[in-house]
Amino acid sequence: MDYQNIKFEVDAGIARLTLNRPDKLNSFTAAMHMEVREAIEKVKADASVRVLVLTGAGRGFCAGQDLADRAVAPGGAPADLGESVQNYYGPLVLSLRSLPIPVICAVNGVAAGAGANLALAADIVIASRSASFVEAFCRLGLIPDTGGTYFLPRLVGTARAMGLAMLGDKLSAEQAESWGLIWKCVDDEMFSDEVDKLARHFAAAPTKGLARTKQAIYASPQNSLAQQLDLERDFMRELGYSQDYREGVTAFMEKRAPNFKGE
Repeated sequence: MDYQNIKFEVDAGIARLTLNRPDKLNSFTAAMHMEVREAIEKVKADASVRVLVLTGAGRGFCAGQDLADRAVAPGGAPADLGESVQNYYGPLVLSLRSLPIPVICAVNGVAAGAGANLALAADIVIASRSASFVEAFCRLGLIPDTGGTYFLPRLVGTARAMGLAMLGDKLSAEQAESWGLIWKCVDDEMFSDEVDKLARHFAAAPTKGLARTKQAIYASPQNSLAQQLDLERDFMRELGYSQDYREGVTAFMEKRAPNFKGE
């Protein structure tokens, strides 16, 4: 596919998906949604891919929805924003959460509105020190969509979630790390190297075990302790038969680095 709004490449087990509308701070249009969806389908279909890195081109990660793409003219018919969430943002969040590989979001600049919550849908969020997060929905009389009302209270608690959602203040990457909203904040000059290091780590890791770890952690809020213990039992039983587990034990006994195949 000839992409106009994103960049997509796969190399050495690492898929890189870059939102590429830098002049618009990588804000989403329907066309960009379709290209992102196509790229994620390619990731799902490619068994060689063991990690996905999602980032933005230019000085920002993503400013959310491009309002010009669904502008409401004075006196015009209102836009059905629920349709946008149902057809685009909701499926995008679910597709990232259900990928059986780690998803890294590399927040290289401002992440606002749907862009902020898209970042939080990733498994690991790493941000440059100059990056920031803004739940800008309240400025338009809206609610934090793209999973915002789900992610925020679970990550930072109700009080901070309410403040972020109802005030729309900018949260620095450093503060986001301190609050537990993201995994890590790194200096700008080290950002690219840190992202590459993390991607290479996951590309050589036991992918199936990471997929089940991801699945188990995301299931835990809905499960009782007994249900979660049953899930852990089932996953451990499955993974105990995997080639990567055998390789990990063998490498440990032989005092060498493991050569995981993601199987």
